[in-house]
Amino acid sequence: MDAKSNKLFRTILITLTALILSSGPALAAATINGAGATFPYPVYGQWAWQYNKETGVKLNYQSIGSGGGIRQIKAKTVDFGASDAPLKAAELDEAGLLQFPMIMGGVVPVINVPGIEDGALKLSGTTLANIFLGKISTWNDAAIAKENPGLALPETAITVVYRADGSGTTWIFTNYLSKVSPTWKDSIGNAKAVKWPAGVGGKGNEGVASYVQRIKGSIGYVEYAYALQNKLNYSLLQNQAGNYVAPTSAAFQAAAANADWANAEGFYLVLTDQPGAESWPITGASFILVHKEQAKAATAKEVLTFFDWCYRNGASTAEKLDYVPMPEAVVSLVEKTWMEQIKSAGKPVWP
Repeated sequence: MDAKSNKLFRTILITLTALILSSGPALAAATINGAGATFPYPVYGQWAWQYNKETGVKLNYQSIGSGGGIRQIKAKTVDFGASDAPLKAAELDEAGLLQFPMIMGGVVPVINVPGIEDGALKLSGTTLANIFLGKISTWNDAAIAKENPGLALPETAITVVYRADGSGTTWIFTNYLSKVSPTWKDSIGNAKAVKWPAGVGGKGNEGVASYVQRIKGSIGYVEYAYALQNKLNYSLLQNQAGNYVAPTSAAFQAAAANADWANAEGFYLVLTDQPGAESWPITGASFILVHKEQAKAATAKEVLTFFDWCYRNGASTAEKLDYVPMPEAVVSLVEKTWMEQIKSAGKPVWP
């Protein structure tokens, strides 16, 4: 499949996701309920559709942001939560939760700048941070011009677009900015929701993409699939090795290659600003959260069976949407943890 056909295929898959996951609860008894991150929403939708075709089991997933997913799983109103911001061991233990990585992907700066084509603009981490800090307010600023010699930069005002809801995508993005900008780290910090110095807020990756699409001179950050779906231009980004790289599946894989899941307590691992000549600097994993003690063994088994199917059968779909599937060694670690820690009435739920 050539690049043009592959991009068209991804766009069709992503568009169908909204129809699949917004269709409401199924009439069949076997329905898995989840809520949380918008980052993996496109691939979860495709997995859900394929799994439903094979098994009749439906996934009812609310794409409400990582913060909402964490709140709902803690309140036990869903069977699983999804978050792009990993929880540390103490918070997991306090809530009786287990987390495990499901998929990896990239967060991408997207722009709507007159005259600037896709991938033509280069930005360093420092410059990106200063744009979101409000210190750089026009596209022809000297700092941007220095990184883009020969590129005709317009005197257009910059409008920053950020996530208005509690968001794992924001957590990944601000984690990166905190690593590359001491000013950002000290004044704004790393969280699912921060006090933005300037700009307008959109709800979900969908909301940010929509605003960037409409506002001339804007810049935002979204999961890569949303950039593709909305035909948004992205900027190149300078990585730790000093190279300006494009967001691609290969670049996400390069960043993920350094991930040491075996030694990550509670699977807590952050993949931003990884070394490597080809690494995309804002790469992250998306996590699933479930309770260790399950009231309904059959429901818990249904949830884990679905995610096992995704690990075993979902890699091709994930790759076509430019996500990075979890390596087999990590899947083995995860499912060993399921066997050891997820129980109902004192008995293991899995396998």
